[in-house]
Amino acid sequence: MTVDALTRTDAVSEEAATEAPVDSTPQAETTETPAEASAETPEGEPKPETPAETPASESAVDSPKPKRGRPKVATTAKKTRTVELTLTVTGTADGEWQAELKNGSKWVTKGLEIPAAAVSRAAKELHADLSGPIDEVINAARELQAAKVAQLEAELEKAKLALAELDA
Repeated sequence: MTVDALTRTDAVSEEAATEAPVDSTPQAETTETPAEASAETPEGEPKPETPAETPASESAVDSPKPKRGRPKVATTAKKTRTVELTLTVTGTADGEWQAELKNGSKWVTKGLEIPAAAVSRAAKELHADLSGPIDEVINAARELQAAKVAQLEAELEKAKLALAELDA
């Protein structure tokens, strides 16, 4: 509302208070409800208009205030309950794998030993991006174990030769 509108409203209010009850204002400017029309001052004069009754503020009064927060939208989608499960799979360079499962903040299982082949199959089932790095770790562990087996076989041959010499 501008200063001019406030000044004009004050002037109209003063005129209405000093003049006889003659409707000198246009119909668009005054909108009295039957309850307001019957509420007159003791001298029989109509009560002065308040700023809330002026046309400039009518649009603000008529429009409801927007409610705070998100608007409520009726949806047909079912609300699904989410479950937070955390599966941690840990592998060593030797090829030993362990799994731990946590439901929210509660441990379901810890230190569960699982075979490397099962880890590889599970990773392939989940996603190709997961299976690549896991297969690399498993292959490196396989090569390490193969080297260890070759070393132990060489030691076994030496031990057999030493035993054969002792028997002869």
